[in-house]
Amino acid sequence: MNHLAHAFLAPDSPEARVGSILGDFTRGVELARFPTQVQLGVEQHWAIDGFTDRHPQVLASKACFSRERRRFAGVALDILYDHFLLRHWQRFSQTDRDTFVQRVYEDLQNHEDLMPEAMIIVTRRMVRYDWFGAYADLDQIGYALDRVAGRVRFPNRFTGIIEEIRDNEQELEERFLAFFPELQSFAGGFE
Repeated sequence: MNHLAHAFLAPDSPEARVGSILGDFTRGVELARFPTQVQLGVEQHWAIDGFTDRHPQVLASKACFSRERRRFAGVALDILYDHFLLRHWQRFSQTDRDTFVQRVYEDLQNHEDLMPEAMIIVTRRMVRYDWFGAYADLDQIGYALDRVAGRVRFPNRFTGIIEEIRDNEQELEERFLAFFPELQSFAGGFE
């Protein structure tokens, strides 16, 4: 899962939502120093990642990618799942999508004191460039994935993976729609 989905699935508190994103930035961070809700958000993040990585629909979705790109399929799916969540928001939430996104952005801006420096840098970019809003557009997903490819420190064939997503979009979307309600149920056990 990517940042939007983690924030969406987090327990309903600003600290837990910050913790849900902090789960990607914990290297060298002493979690015990954080408030309980932040710790809960981090723990849920890790549990969600484990659940996702083992889920049959996700494993089948990874198989849609070519052998050359399968190594990066998990990264591609994480970002694509934010797109599908935005596309099907009304199925999963009674809260207005744009209202929720603005709430997350405000949580991130108001709680930088809970973040390591690397997370502050990323979340400021996230808010400034409205990453979540951009993820509603499949072309922007392709752009984001190509940027990830450019940061990989070894030669790879990840650039252009959006073409494989487009070729398999219907199956990937159907598998997401089968998977996400189960993930939502699993994540609800953390509240």
